[in-house]
Amino acid sequence: MNDIEDINSIKALVNEFYGKVQADELIGPVFNSVIKDWEPHLNKMYSFWNAVLFGAAGFKGNPFARHMPLKLKPEHFKRWLELFYQTTDSLFKGPVAEDAKHRAELMAVMFQSKIDRTNGDVQKVIV
Repeated sequence: MNDIEDINSIKALVNEFYGKVQADELIGPVFNSVIKDWEPHLNKMYSFWNAVLFGAAGFKGNPFARHMPLKLKPEHFKRWLELFYQTTDSLFKGPVAEDAKHRAELMAVMFQSKIDRTNGDVQKVIV
């Protein structure tokens, strides 16, 4: 099993992961209610993870601001991480894969913390 090596690896990870997200009983309805066309979202996620893992230019956006209105709860973040770990572990093995899981965990903790501090009020967010 190879490590995450390039944009093609990222596309495989993102496609598999978001396929699981869309079908998941807990978080699928949350994401499916706001994402009507998955192709632009997937393209944005390719750029996002390419920037996070390899420092590649090209990602523009504010992921937290997009998630804030969803009123996500700890169980949503827990499930998101479970699916991310499962997907990563099923496709890749190596230091970049481990880094991806670590960074996903950091993002989940940070997002949940910000949501908790602001009580879901977008106006209170200092980004």
